[in-house]
Amino acid sequence: EDDDATFTQPSTSQVQRGLEKLTPAQVDQKTAEVVQYFLVKDQKKMPVRRADLVKHVVKDYRNIYPEILKRAARTFDQVFGLKLVEIDPKNKMYILVNNLETPDKASPVSPSNPKMGLLLAILSVIFMKGGVVRESEYLIWNTLRKLRVDPGEKHEEFGDVRKMVTDEFVRQRYLEYVRIPHTEPIEHEFRWGQRADAEVSKAKILEFMGELHEQDPKTWTQQYRQAHSLPNSSQASTSSSSQR
Repeated sequence: EDDDATFTQPSTSQVQRGLEKLTPAQVDQKTAEVVQYFLVKDQKKMPVRRADLVKHVVKDYRNIYPEILKRAARTFDQVFGLKLVEIDPKNKMYILVNNLETPDKASPVSPSNPKMGLLLAILSVIFMKGGVVRESEYLIWNTLRKLRVDPGEKHEEFGDVRKMVTDEFVRQRYLEYVRIPHTEPIEHEFRWGQRADAEVSKAKILEFMGELHEQDPKTWTQQYRQAHSLPNSSQASTSSSSQR
């Protein structure tokens, strides 16, 4: 955290002056290093902190950091079909999202990746329950048991299931596993993480749930509004009355 506190985003003129002192080959080389760093982190679906990027990769080129990031983003887009997304403006954290799976097009279930399938089942439960699920309700764990994945047992493919859900998915920013204040014994609740918000389409999840339950997605009014970013009726009436 402290490393980032000492980093000030360079101005356009500072970037310009910095570029004048470097050869195009030096800038290209540093951009390639940044791209490589992101790709390695992305293999484990780990977000990249600006502080780490500057400290470990950008180093002495920090005065042209915005230009390097802009070029890296262009490389991801044109060469890899990936989009560089800032998921946490406060702490300056970035992830890569597949351009072919922008939120409108993302498929809620990927049979080729069972772990992601499991994650999407969890995200679906949280979304359908209004965005937050207490661990003590056992909804998450019971959902996994229905998929023949027992959180209490070591799974041949996923290993320690409980750790995967409460630690790995949390570090990857797919889930938030938050302690509920003033609970004794200590209780936690699950929410969507920042990466899930950036990568996963709520509309697709709702569509999938509709097919699963043979129900029109519009019958889940609140979720439908949220998935399609519609104001709820009370907000709509308030805004229309304030416009009169």
